[in-house]
Amino acid sequence: MQTTSTVLIIDDEPIARAGLEALLAGEGYRLEFATNGQEGLAMAAGLVPDVILLDIMMPDMDGYEVCKQLRDTPRLRPIPIIIVSALSDKESLVRGLDAGADEFLSKPVTGLELRARVRSMLRIRRQHKELQRLLQWREQFVNMLVHDMRTPLQVIMSYADLLLSDAPLETEQREWAELINTNADRLNRLLTEMLIMAKMERGQFALNQTTVELSQLLRSAYQHHRGVAGERTIRLQLEVPEQPVYGWLDANLFVRVLDNLLSNALKFSPPDSEVTLRLLLPVVADKHLYIQILDQGPGIPEEDRERIFNPFEIVALRQKGLPQIGLGLPFCKLAVEAHKGRLWVEPNQPTGSIFVIEIEVHAG
Repeated sequence: MQTTSTVLIIDDEPIARAGLEALLAGEGYRLEFATNGQEGLAMAAGLVPDVILLDIMMPDMDGYEVCKQLRDTPRLRPIPIIIVSALSDKESLVRGLDAGADEFLSKPVTGLELRARVRSMLRIRRQHKELQRLLQWREQFVNMLVHDMRTPLQVIMSYADLLLSDAPLETEQREWAELINTNADRLNRLLTEMLIMAKMERGQFALNQTTVELSQLLRSAYQHHRGVAGERTIRLQLEVPEQPVYGWLDANLFVRVLDNLLSNALKFSPPDSEVTLRLLLPVVADKHLYIQILDQGPGIPEEDRERIFNPFEIVALRQKGLPQIGLGLPFCKLAVEAHKGRLWVEPNQPTGSIFVIEIEVHAG
């Protein structure tokens, strides 16, 4: 069922407002009016209109500032904005577009042009709403699928555990059962991380932060991955300071971050190479400490070092042939940023990558 489109007109001049109203009469729109910038922002927040017609020259807050504030508000950011102003010089046009406007009309505006521009912006608005609806449906479907997959996966893991603990298995059969258990556990962790990512992106994930001794956290991660490193003839090194170093962290979430980054480094490092897990103390006047995971793998090209943390870039990067790509890296970035930290990658020398986590020091 099609609903009536809402057009918000923000202009301090009564004659200008009346003129725009007359030009749009008969189009079937719901027209709302604001007489200044502050009122316009308040009405936009309440109405969430489909299109905004915005004047530039207004007292107290001009149209450029209104436009910027609309674009800085996530809920209002998608609304198309048409600037309708007596200013017609190129500098005013550029300032309006830089502030976030989609169209610029010079007064006096003709009814034919105004109606055409509004219809064009409404088409864009409808397409955006439909895209958002499809994305929301996809997210709900994926979340439902992930939840439903966990039940049979838990059954697989339980029976594999029973076989390993109680059944009289031959050597080859035991290896098969261990392989089933290992890969089922890996899939279970991936599904868990997908659910956590979805909650973090919606702002619904609550961190359980406590004071954590980071050197011990890194030692645990090192011990957990020593066996895998040995099987692949990779030298896994641990470098942590002797004195305690504390962070204000969700320990369980941070363990997942370290596990992902270390697993990635070991997976793509060649035999007889070296992977280092390192904790660096802050230098003078720096309130941050740094965790580094250094490998001697193929490395990440400079143009892809930001893209590897974007979940929407994963398919394109895999098609490009970049091996160290998966949902693990976007998950790590979201988890670190949830702690008010940063995660990035830089080149190792002579080859490989250094993944760096930056977080604030916490007094123990």
